Amino acid sequence: MDVSSYVIAPPARAFLPVTGTSQTFPVRRIYCVGRNYVAHVREMGGDESRDPPIFFQKPADSIVQDGSTISYPPMTSNYHYELELVVAIKEAGRNIPVANALEHIYGYGIGLDMTRRDIQMDLGKSGLPWEAGKAFDHSCPCGPIHPVEQVGHISEGSIRLTVDGEVKQDSNLGLMIWKVPEIIANLSKYFTLQPGDIILTGTPAGVGPVVPRNELVGTIDKLGTLRVQISDSETSQRQ
Repeated sequence: MDVSSYVIAPPARAFLPVTGTSQTFPVRRIYCVGRNYVAHVREMGGDESRDPPIFFQKPADSIVQDGSTISYPPMTSNYHYELELVVAIKEAGRNIPVANALEHIYGYGIGLDMTRRDIQMDLGKSGLPWEAGKAFDHSCPCGPIHPVEQVGHISEGSIRLTVDGEVKQDSNLGLMIWKVPEIIANLSKYFTLQPGDIILTGTPAGVGPVVPRNELVGTIDKLGTLRVQISDSETSQRQ
C-alpha cells in the first residue's frame, strides 16, 4: 500500500487468526444479534415472541485477540460479558435465501459482546441508539476462526463461560431462537454482506458483571477457548 497519498497514516486492518494456518481473517464489519436465546430474553425482561432479530454493530477496531488483557472501560459501573458464537463470512450476498446461507460462511469462532449495561439500559429506556453501551473500545474479544473444512457447520453444542473458574453461562447453541442460516438471510435484507464480515449470534442466559482482575474463559464445542482478563487500568490494553 502506498501511504504517501493519505493525509494521515491509515489505520491497521483488524484481523483474526485462522486455526491450522499461518494466515489471518481480515475483519471488515462486526454485526451482532440481540436477544437470540429465550432464557436471556427472560432475564432481560423482554418479549418472548419470535420477533425479527435485533441487529446492531461494533466497530472493527473493537476486536481484541484471545489471551489479551483489556481495561475496565470508563463511564460505567456495570460492565457485562455476553459469550457468543461468531460466524465469519467469505462470500458477498444480499437477500440471501436461508437454503443458501451456509455457502457464504468461511468459518466459526468464539466472541464476547462486552457491554456497558447501565448505559445500554438507560439509552434503551429513552429509545436512543445503543452505541455507547455496545460499540466502545475493546468491546469485542474474539478467538481464532476455525474454517468450515476443519469443524463443519456449527448448529448445536455447548456454549459456556466462566469467571475466575465459576460457571456463569452454560447453554447449547441449539437453543438459539434464530439459527445461523436464518440470521444470515435476515441480516442480508438490510445490508449487503461482504467477505470479512463477522456476525456475533447472540448470548444465552447468565450475563453479569465483571470487575478488574477477573479472568473470563469462554468455550464452545469444536472451537476451543477464548480467554481474556480485565485489568485495573482504564487506559491500557495489551496482548
